[in-house]
Amino acid sequence: MPVIENSTYLDLTSFRLTDKTTVVEAYDLDPSSIEPLSGDIKIQVALFLERVGDPTELLNQDWATRQATLAQMEADGTLWSTYGADPAIYQNFVDKLQDSGIAIIDSGTGYISSAESRTVWIELTPDQFATTFGAPLLVGQTMIGPSPPFWEGNLSIPDDWNISLAGLWPELSASYAVSGLIDHPVDLPQGPQSIGNASSETLLVTPDMLAKMYDFPLTGSAAATGTIALIETGIGSALPGDQGGDGFQARLDAYRHALGIDTPGSYYVDNPKGQYYDISNTGVGGERSLDVGVVAGAAPNSTIGLYVGAAGSLAFSAYQSAIWDQENDPGVVSSSFVDIRYFSPDSPFFAAYDDLFVDAALRNQSVFLMAYDGGSGNQIGNGLTNVFSSLSSPFVVSVGGTSISTSKGAESDTTLDEIVDRANDHDLATLKMLMAGGLDRLPDDADDTAALIETVWNTYTLDKGEVMPDDYYWNAATSGGVDPTRPTPWYQNAFGLAPTTSDPLAESGRGVPDVAALAGGNLFYQVPGADMTDMASGYGTSASTPLWASLAAQVNAVFSDQGLPRMGYVTDLLYNAAVVAPGAFNDVQLGNNTSSSAGGIPTGFGYEAGPGYDLTTGLGSPNGVLLTRALTTIAHGQLYGEGPGLLGADAGSAASQSLLFQPVLGSDGTIDVVTSNGTVSWGAAAGSAYAWTSQLAQQSLQQDFDASLVRLFDGHSHARAYQLTLEEGESLTVGVAGQATTTPQAALSNDYGFVDYLSLDPGNAVRVARVVAVAETAGGADDQEAIVRLRQNGTKQASLLIYEVDDLTGTIDGLAPGDAGYDAASQARAYRTADGDRWIDGPGFGEYLETSILDVDAGDLIAMRLSSGSDQFFAFAQANEAVDGAPVNHLWNYGLNTWGWEDMKGGGDLDYNDIIVQLDFISATGSRLVA
Repeated sequence: MPVIENSTYLDLTSFRLTDKTTVVEAYDLDPSSIEPLSGDIKIQVALFLERVGDPTELLNQDWATRQATLAQMEADGTLWSTYGADPAIYQNFVDKLQDSGIAIIDSGTGYISSAESRTVWIELTPDQFATTFGAPLLVGQTMIGPSPPFWEGNLSIPDDWNISLAGLWPELSASYAVSGLIDHPVDLPQGPQSIGNASSETLLVTPDMLAKMYDFPLTGSAAATGTIALIETGIGSALPGDQGGDGFQARLDAYRHALGIDTPGSYYVDNPKGQYYDISNTGVGGERSLDVGVVAGAAPNSTIGLYVGAAGSLAFSAYQSAIWDQENDPGVVSSSFVDIRYFSPDSPFFAAYDDLFVDAALRNQSVFLMAYDGGSGNQIGNGLTNVFSSLSSPFVVSVGGTSISTSKGAESDTTLDEIVDRANDHDLATLKMLMAGGLDRLPDDADDTAALIETVWNTYTLDKGEVMPDDYYWNAATSGGVDPTRPTPWYQNAFGLAPTTSDPLAESGRGVPDVAALAGGNLFYQVPGADMTDMASGYGTSASTPLWASLAAQVNAVFSDQGLPRMGYVTDLLYNAAVVAPGAFNDVQLGNNTSSSAGGIPTGFGYEAGPGYDLTTGLGSPNGVLLTRALTTIAHGQLYGEGPGLLGADAGSAASQSLLFQPVLGSDGTIDVVTSNGTVSWGAAAGSAYAWTSQLAQQSLQQDFDASLVRLFDGHSHARAYQLTLEEGESLTVGVAGQATTTPQAALSNDYGFVDYLSLDPGNAVRVARVVAVAETAGGADDQEAIVRLRQNGTKQASLLIYEVDDLTGTIDGLAPGDAGYDAASQARAYRTADGDRWIDGPGFGEYLETSILDVDAGDLIAMRLSSGSDQFFAFAQANEAVDGAPVNHLWNYGLNTWGWEDMKGGGDLDYNDIIVQLDFISATGSRLVA
């Protein structure tokens, strides 16, 4: 019998958790108690055949290429003949199994068997299992009772199958085995183990209010938001005394009514015959009600699909049911359930589970999985950091958890006393951090329910040497860390990440989570109780996950309204958005998820939050409107944009273009720009610690952003930016303070007009950016309206002119910036606003204005000029005044089609925020859902 390599029981359950090599040793079984499994028991096993073609290359393409390819393959009927099993081989295998007396499970029972899914579900007696796989199922006695069924050694398959299995999944109850792999006892501080989780007040928020807090794009809209599949293993819509769920609709509607939503909810159950409400285990019902409550409140216009899976099965079959439901075709899948297994990466079990999410990507579904609730140790006492590989596929969005402290909640959390005091005193360093985390108004202007600070969710506390609750074995902190069973995904590499475990093994791999949202701590969800009646408090990443799924459903609705396909596998787009539009995420910078332990003794390995991506909250929590705008802009740009990137394939200039060189320095230093035509060097002073960032500039371009916050950050200087004009193909390297630089995120930013050159010193960088916007319009259409957003942070009277140029150096009909007649030419080329004007007047110090320009064509090259008092400044430095013989630059790039102006002659105070301008070529299209 051919052996299936790496198919031991420990390969299924306990990879990296134990150093034992046999089940008897690993689970401390009494050897004399071991006996074959017997009785009237049936074991369900999924057998996975090889794909005809390998989808790896397709799934590693950019989003637009994937979408175009999948759409074409769906249209010509080749998708599953290419990426499913060969139909003839599949049918021959099924016939062979049936001829040998092996039962094939009917797909109507919650199991999915098909050539497209490559899956054959079979049902075996214990004797058939032993005969089929060459290993008997055994049971034994542990110190606390009988063990689940297991086998020793590798499995095999019959010779006459004459087939290579791509994966195998046994539906067996199982537990993992743990050994203390690291001896590293540490002394931890007494009290709360992480900041921002210790409020003495129990505060609740309904999901609809939380959606508003996170600026979901369709809050209050009647727009339909599609179907969200919820993995609700075994429970579905079942209620106490009502296993069929006949009363579920009325209870769902009653909950919606309590939230002020008067329309009835829409839901369905996949395989209702398999659902059951166990009154002895209300935790499953509570999980179902949490998921349903979050979606019903945060995405009230979505249909909810409850996927039960097979009766009494694990989550695996429910995943398959949701992924392969082509009738309801859910665009978004959310799971707060986990099959608690730690697979060996080379095992058939890992391959079977991982391929679920490959199929979801090919089905163009967005899958959101909880990171889990066990902190860095993941409730595993091996002394190391741990994550579930079953929850960390590169084709899913892994969702972590945060704690939100409202103004009221923060007042009763002693860990936040210092931050609250500094914020109330308008300490700029504190306010800068809070604004990065989503603060949009001064604390003294906010009501008690407004969010003040978002931190890592971690409610573990050390009390007289004892970890509460339950020695790290309770759901009390966001999981997060590194999955070393798989390589770092391309999009994390492109983001500049190299995720590495913080424990002594220092293993690299896939970083999780990708994103985060409220999970508990100082604010809990208000959702239905386990039986869908009354109100209960809910928490965990099993709440933040359906919240993100609800946001994704709304984004899909905006995509559809703009003529885009649904997002599908979207993880890479989120990382792209974080680079070009950092305002799309609230950057959670405080807290940790440390919970590693061995034998109940803390070993102290975990992860800290900090600026940017981290292994506790990923990219951060969402600003839903800004994220939606960023995603739609990226999607249209990838599908229809034809403009050149900033750099060509050889890292030289992709076109003849005027470029900004913007130093961001921690200390004074020399900037060296080396091109094919020579070297330009200048001394640059360190900027202020409170100079504006791309994130703040983009956040400020929201109507409800507090003008008082804006004014507090006026006058904080950047280093002086310079401009150079490079020819197409001209080489370009940048040095900072004598050090070479790298461009780790260039693959994600280059197409959007800027590239960051980073020094080995993390405090030093130079952004190279265009001064011209390339109009990548919705659908690549002409005669479009573009939204113009302005935030003024200067006191001078200012007006903005937006005009079309002929090339990326700013020429108009042969006139270069600075030539005689260019002033008049720019005015003649100006776009008109919706009011018929050419000049857009600034709204006043600290204030916000939104207008639009008309008749924008795809591919238009768009420049700006600023009128400031009696002075005129152009985006092109050569058209401006000179100081010491050098033309003065008045512009700063803040990411996705966003710039800031310096409104004073000679460069003024170099704060480049006197007028913040954003050109949005997308959001006015369709029904203007995010305009």
